[in-house]
Amino acid sequence: MNRRLKSTAEDAVDAKAAHLAFDDNTLALQLFGAHHSHLARVEKALDVTIHARGNEVTISGDGEAVDAACTVLNGLYGRLTRGLVVGGAEVDAVVRMAPRGYGDGAGADLAIRTRKRHISPRSPTQAAYIRAIDECELVFGLGPAGTGKTYLAVAKAVERLITGEVDRIVLSRPAVEAGEQLGFLPGDMRDKVDPYMRPLYDALYDMLPGPQVAKRLESGEIEVAPLAFMRGRTLGNAFVILDEAQNTTAVQMKMLLTRLGENSRMVVTGDLTQVDLPRGKRSGLRDAVEILEGVEGIAFVHFTDEDVVRHSLVTNIVNAYDKAEHHRKVASRYESQDDAVDGDKDDPGDDD
Repeated sequence: MNRRLKSTAEDAVDAKAAHLAFDDNTLALQLFGAHHSHLARVEKALDVTIHARGNEVTISGDGEAVDAACTVLNGLYGRLTRGLVVGGAEVDAVVRMAPRGYGDGAGADLAIRTRKRHISPRSPTQAAYIRAIDECELVFGLGPAGTGKTYLAVAKAVERLITGEVDRIVLSRPAVEAGEQLGFLPGDMRDKVDPYMRPLYDALYDMLPGPQVAKRLESGEIEVAPLAFMRGRTLGNAFVILDEAQNTTAVQMKMLLTRLGENSRMVVTGDLTQVDLPRGKRSGLRDAVEILEGVEGIAFVHFTDEDVVRHSLVTNIVNAYDKAEHHRKVASRYESQDDAVDGDKDDPGDDD
């Protein structure tokens, strides 16, 4: 290991170089990506330099970054040897996972197996979320859109149904319009509520072949229903998911949580920054978080914008909205203070 000095004459930084060779040339080409695109993603994410030749790579840069890059490439190669696909999303996922010491960097021990695909966590928070679902009977997944809260919960539900650990899946959402007034919807009850449930159906069709989804919906093994339909029921031997929980009232939330029966799991997901309830109506999700924090057997997993696993632009959008919301709160606080000062000046009582 040699030493190089920062041009700013600050503390010296360890520089390091590492050499990796991969046994299978075909897998090495898949690992590197078309025109070495995967290597370029790793370089950009970890601020290292990677030179590839044949089935070998040389990585140089800061010591910790080089170690992380080695873990990432070995983890991705491990995925390929197990017959799994490696694309840009997988590269980004392993880059997130590697610094937290998740073995091969891909959270392989936490992979969820369904009929159509194997799903691995793509961030440390997703890994913690999956562990929480395995260990706790009630889990709250809180955070912005695109972090995989609902998708992973549906995947775990399908996995448990396939293995026979539960007899049925119950998927529910409050039927609240997201800032729109849709008015009267034509059709029977299912036609009316299906538009609200569409994201849950989409996740199901990602996990199971279409005919199986239809068959299980018909038999009642999978039930997709509005929250209002849960009243008066006991949900035993089931995997229950409540999505968009920020749009429940406190009464609705308490009603659902007390439906949990024997040998059941419940996952509640929501984003407290996207409440669509009428002004002045308190979110049942916020209420539950405050009341149930610290209760044994209940886990709270908080996602952030760093866990967004959709298109990279989604992360930028979430960040932009968070900054705008912060500025609005600061501005409204100063405006309130200014109004209070102006009110004091105008108060006739001050003239006495």
